[in-house]
Amino acid sequence: MTAANVDELLKNPVSFLDDSGPDDDIAISSRIRLARNLQKFPFPEAASAEVMQEVCEIVSAAACNSSSLGGENMLVFYPDQMNALDREILLERRLASRDFIRKPETRRLFVCPDESCSLMVNEEDQLRLQTIRPGSQLREVWKSIDAIDNDIGRHLQYAFDEQLGFLTSCPTNVGTGMRASVMLHLPGLVLTGQIAPTIQGINKLRLAVRGIFGEGSDNWGNLFQISNQNTLGESETKIIDELDSVIHQLIMQEKNARRTLLENNRYAILDHVGRSYGLLRHSYKLGFEEAMQSLSGLRIGVDMGLFSSIDIHKVNELFIKIGPAHLRKSHEGEYPDDALDIFRAALCRDTLRQLA
Repeated sequence: MTAANVDELLKNPVSFLDDSGPDDDIAISSRIRLARNLQKFPFPEAASAEVMQEVCEIVSAAACNSSSLGGENMLVFYPDQMNALDREILLERRLASRDFIRKPETRRLFVCPDESCSLMVNEEDQLRLQTIRPGSQLREVWKSIDAIDNDIGRHLQYAFDEQLGFLTSCPTNVGTGMRASVMLHLPGLVLTGQIAPTIQGINKLRLAVRGIFGEGSDNWGNLFQISNQNTLGESETKIIDELDSVIHQLIMQEKNARRTLLENNRYAILDHVGRSYGLLRHSYKLGFEEAMQSLSGLRIGVDMGLFSSIDIHKVNELFIKIGPAHLRKSHEGEYPDDALDIFRAALCRDTLRQLA
């Protein structure tokens, strides 16, 4: 299998940031991951390098013999043959986890051409399947990843127990092995001071709230990832139905919060949006966190109809393109952080100038 280059990814826009999904003014993307392991092989944490390499070849053969990951057009990445910068690109595009890129040996990544589905080999589990789509589409994402799982599973023997379900490295994933999540943009709840009690309520429903890059990451740009925690004792469809119900309640709460801001504090929200646009349009140095917060302010302005000429998809793409790895890659060199701040500001200025 010929190794792909991250340049092939950078040629195309990120498909899950498209503005074609349901409720895409608030729901950025829907993602489902499935954890799977093979029978008769120790899990990655307990496996030798030789065993992990054997698993890698077995799973790779199954991926290549299935058509669900893009067939002949499937992109195959060998992390141990990539430099650290290119591996960071995979993280920023949400194709690989932090743990996956930190230990690149005996690992492999398969990505379909539009990046909507992927497969990590030998992360925490031997297989980590992922499907991601724009907007609030959990049920559609489940249909897609279930088909991929069945297709690849025809060539493999998964570690499965009749009582427990799919066996995984972490006990919290045993059962369905599924993590379903929706990325929501919730500036209205943040600005009205409702986000803290909202998160407390979500946690009581046995759901997790994380940042843009998952567990341990911050909620930069007012982006919140809501996901299931229970995987044992419930079916995949029940988990998705319960999560989907909460997501739609959150979307309604966010819409109500935005409506409240416009009705009761109009100049405050206009000032917030205007300042955000001003920073992005006229700054010459922008830190990552400041840029994320400003993009959040611009995005809520576009969603609320305060701008007529700005393409929301271009705004969405900036959430990815302003990442440190993407900036370093586009400028082909090692730069200190303050140089990245200059590049980031220039990218935002140029993008908004083109959209004006």
